[in-house]
Amino acid sequence: KVDRELNPALDAYLIDYLERTRGRAGWPLNVFLTPEGYPLVGMTYQPPEAFLGVLKRLAAAWEATPDELRDLARRALLELTAEPVGESAETVPRPAVLRRRFLNQVLAYAEPMAGGFGEQNKFPMTPKLRAVLALAGDGLPEEVRDWLQLTLDKMASEGLRDHLAGGFFRYTVDPSWQVPHFEKMLYTQAQLARVYLGAAARFQRPEWEAIAAETLDFVLARMRGPQGLYIASLSAVDEAGEEGGSYLWTPEQLEKALGKEDAALARRRWRMQGHPQAEGGFLPREGESIEALAKAEGVTEEKMRRRLADIRARLLAAREQRSPPADTKELAGWNGLLIGALAEAGRQLQRDDYLDEAQRLARRLRELLWHDGGLWRAASAGRPVGSAGLADYAYLAEGLGRLLQARPDPGLRTWRDALLAEAWRRFHGPRGFRATERPPLPGMGESPVLQDGALPAGPAVLIRASLAAGGTPSEAARRALAEALPHLQDEPFWYASWIVMLAADS
Repeated sequence: KVDRELNPALDAYLIDYLERTRGRAGWPLNVFLTPEGYPLVGMTYQPPEAFLGVLKRLAAAWEATPDELRDLARRALLELTAEPVGESAETVPRPAVLRRRFLNQVLAYAEPMAGGFGEQNKFPMTPKLRAVLALAGDGLPEEVRDWLQLTLDKMASEGLRDHLAGGFFRYTVDPSWQVPHFEKMLYTQAQLARVYLGAAARFQRPEWEAIAAETLDFVLARMRGPQGLYIASLSAVDEAGEEGGSYLWTPEQLEKALGKEDAALARRRWRMQGHPQAEGGFLPREGESIEALAKAEGVTEEKMRRRLADIRARLLAAREQRSPPADTKELAGWNGLLIGALAEAGRQLQRDDYLDEAQRLARRLRELLWHDGGLWRAASAGRPVGSAGLADYAYLAEGLGRLLQARPDPGLRTWRDALLAEAWRRFHGPRGFRATERPPLPGMGESPVLQDGALPAGPAVLIRASLAAGGTPSEAARRALAEALPHLQDEPFWYASWIVMLAADS
């Protein structure tokens, strides 16, 4: 069993294998390997009888022809990982062409009515949103600008966001942002806080700054771990195993917590009327405005605001009785993302408390996870665990760079420079980048580029952080960028973090 938080490079590699061979991946993901580590066959969920049938057929085939299956798996992997023939340097498009091509593909994948991407479930796909924002300085086409603002409004007002405690869920299971998968990831909060900060400044939307602050305040209040870093996630199920049980409300639960009159007001404010979205009850979403409710009740807006704040506090107190379990691993890279978000918010919102916390967090990370010139992946149960990968070094170095812009610190600057130097030494070679220093399986070799997932591509972040730092790392970054350009041109949509970096470096 692969712990995807401790072994993200291996997890991504197996997901990529399944997508290439089956057309799609999912959870649970099962891949059968030869003893040498070559993938032989993969699948997602199968009913127990079907899965047992696969095991029996595979066992019989292996017993009969093991050498043939070994050879088949080896040749299939060579074909899957063969480097595509790229265009020559003379035909590599200029950054402006890549940016235009990226925006065209954004429009092709975008859902114009509900925002976001896709017509089934809805992930924030934050690297793509950040890339679009980064290109806004060049003047976005009107349809892209409208779609981006619609997307951010929908994510903030519908079911992706926790309207009581703050923070965002990982994704929604429907295309209109109504019903989330109730897991809350640290990286989701850090990335979306930065998206809303950037969008608030770009489009002059102060309410988006408030959402960014609410998100970070949620993290600081609810996700701090026992060792002084921030934990990986809060579970989608409550302690009784009910999906969303910590966040959903029945009418009876509302009245028990609030009484009849305040329950009726809460249902109007957070749109908990009609038919519930989920089996467990209503999920609070943006409903009637404070202004409209105050007018309907014949009171001032300030009085209504105070009453709703009291209602929210009582709902949160009731929710504490059914808090979700937590994954308490404290991951270096994800905490690095949080440092960057806190630093950016501290500068933009003039919040010294955010800068103080970013600085404290950085020093605590160095104390816990930086030993003998190398970075550990995580802290868990009071000790460092796992080997840090390229993305860990990159996210942390970039987060420190953001913090140093707001609050100079010679000790943290020295550490940032050491992280960059070690990242280039450990994860970059003649053929490009390695996601992990010692790949555990064949086929996990070097590549000039890596795609984004829910998180930005580690190499692109490393290049961006190195360019910002200057010196020797920036020289390596410029060479790596030149080597990457031919590989971005066909499908730049999937390399959004590289487009962000191109926008910054052009």
